[in-house]
Amino acid sequence: MASIRKEILIAARPEDVWAVVRDVGAVHTRLAPGVVVDTRLEADARIVTFANGAVLRELIVDIDDAARRLVWAAVGGRIKHHNGAMQVIPDGENQTRVVWTADLLPNDLAETAGDMMQQSISVMKRTLDGTSDRKD
Repeated sequence: MASIRKEILIAARPEDVWAVVRDVGAVHTRLAPGVVVDTRLEADARIVTFANGAVLRELIVDIDDAARRLVWAAVGGRIKHHNGAMQVIPDGENQTRVVWTADLLPNDLAETAGDMMQQSISVMKRTLDGTSDRKD
């Protein structure tokens, strides 16, 4: 099983970053605009449409406000197994470390998934850096 881990440091308070991460229906507007172009909520899942045309159904497994951790499972298409988790961790004054992990099968999807995760996390940094200072 492929296991991918991405980490990024964001210049914003953890509570502000978590408010965006836990908003599971607004990935396309608040978290990774441009990489994700649409997000629809459907019962216990979200349907995520990426800029490259890929569409994933992601079951929301857990939104843990105490641990600031979101867990989801992607299903369908070529994916036999996918478990994703994103955790928001305080890291100094007004800084936040975001750790994103994905475990998936088949293994040959790892490179594509890793590239998409890297692109997404780079956009997340640009989108969220300094959000604690903004008045919007």
